[in-house]
Amino acid sequence: MSGTEERGLFVPLDPALERTIRDANPWWRGEQIAGLKPVRRWAFDSLYRALRQGPTAAVVLTGPRRVGKTVLLQQVVDQLMRDGVDARRILRIQFDDLPSLRALEQPILTLAQWFAQSILGETFNRAALEQRPAFLLLDEVQNLQHWSDELKHLIDIYPVRALVTGSSSLRIEQGRDSLAGRVKTFVIGPLLLREIGMVRGESDIPPLLPVNGLDALLSKGAWSDLREHGMRHSVDRDRAFRLFADRGGYPDAHSDPSQTWDELAEHLNETVVRRAIQHDLRVGERGVKRDEVLLESVFKLACRYTGQAPGQALYLDELRESLAANVGWQRVLSYLRFLDRAILVRLVEPLELRLKKKRGPPKVCVCDHGLRAAWLHERVVLDPVTLRASPDAGGGLAGRVAEGIVGQFLKAIGPLAVTYQPERSGAPEVDFVLGIGAQRIPLEVKFRRRIDREDTLGLRRFVEKSANDAPFGVLVTLDDEYVSDDPRIVAVPLASLLLLR
Repeated sequence: MSGTEERGLFVPLDPALERTIRDANPWWRGEQIAGLKPVRRWAFDSLYRALRQGPTAAVVLTGPRRVGKTVLLQQVVDQLMRDGVDARRILRIQFDDLPSLRALEQPILTLAQWFAQSILGETFNRAALEQRPAFLLLDEVQNLQHWSDELKHLIDIYPVRALVTGSSSLRIEQGRDSLAGRVKTFVIGPLLLREIGMVRGESDIPPLLPVNGLDALLSKGAWSDLREHGMRHSVDRDRAFRLFADRGGYPDAHSDPSQTWDELAEHLNETVVRRAIQHDLRVGERGVKRDEVLLESVFKLACRYTGQAPGQALYLDELRESLAANVGWQRVLSYLRFLDRAILVRLVEPLELRLKKKRGPPKVCVCDHGLRAAWLHERVVLDPVTLRASPDAGGGLAGRVAEGIVGQFLKAIGPLAVTYQPERSGAPEVDFVLGIGAQRIPLEVKFRRRIDREDTLGLRRFVEKSANDAPFGVLVTLDDEYVSDDPRIVAVPLASLLLLR
């Protein structure tokens, strides 16, 4: 699309499609966005700065379905106009609502051309020269076959700013390969603990960790500060954690408190899991279709064993029994990695300090325990008050689900390297090992009423081994009651850990 084409070779859109696009951009008519959510997620500020003045012309926002990407996009449109951007410089298209776009040979380029001529009223180049760049917000692009090629051509030729969202992380990831160096990517998952309090209108707890800062975690004092931070905000923290424990972190779980659990569970299964498995994950590289039934079964096992590292034999035995078919380990492992890239599951690989050591199986952490409860039809008690009053509630399952919560939370923190140490001769298992540069921090989860010295053996052994370069360890506990008597170990309640971001 050259400047001449942008100005002169105009192909009008189908009238029905044009009406739909105009209706989806009410700000062109001077109207406000109806139903705009007031709560902004953690990524908003960084995402907005990157779109307005970041070093790349395009920003990609990805994550599972139903985590609030479209809401973020609407909030970006609203903020652009609040900051003085002319409404006619902003185009938003939600591609999954417009199947008629598939009839267009190059939908992104065609719509951009139509927008420049019919709405912007000038070429993208002239608008940018006069410090009036256009903003193109392209929602749910993953179903466009060549979206990345079109976007690459657009931003290479014209000085526009673009924000792209997509729910299929696999397809978005494949597209990003051709956009290397041209885009900045943000990944969001379910709500953070403090965001749940904000959505419910009950609290606004500040995070302790900067969005782009990890160095603070190298200090034992920072973890002690996190413990104190949680205690200072204990009333709001505990209220938010009870809501999180009961329903998980998906926005839909908290936007309508009157919704029953059964209604919510069916909604999550239909709009998140089935939608992802049946539509987003089925088609693999080069169009090879994946087995939908096997994919569902692997996800079910990941949910059942969240917070654990099931071995190859366990996966294969259970799958052969449930499917009455022979399934190879490499196929199962590839499906687990598909689910990981789709952010429905987070895989934590074993720590390997020497390449000659035999690798163990990955630890699986489902992206949200509420989604796990919905898919398995199994709710687990996680509220500390309830667990203390009834120590048998949930049994050891509560601890494993808590470990899964910790794993998926840590894996979502920027460039933080997260592994685990399998049990080996002379080395007890350590639930998680955080890597920041060359330094490692062991982290153990003991989500139970009683903790004794034996429970900290893995942390102590890890810290004592000089090769690990670990000056201290972190123990994640049920609540604030436990305080470590070992100066090398900081005890942080699970609810307080979740306030790190």
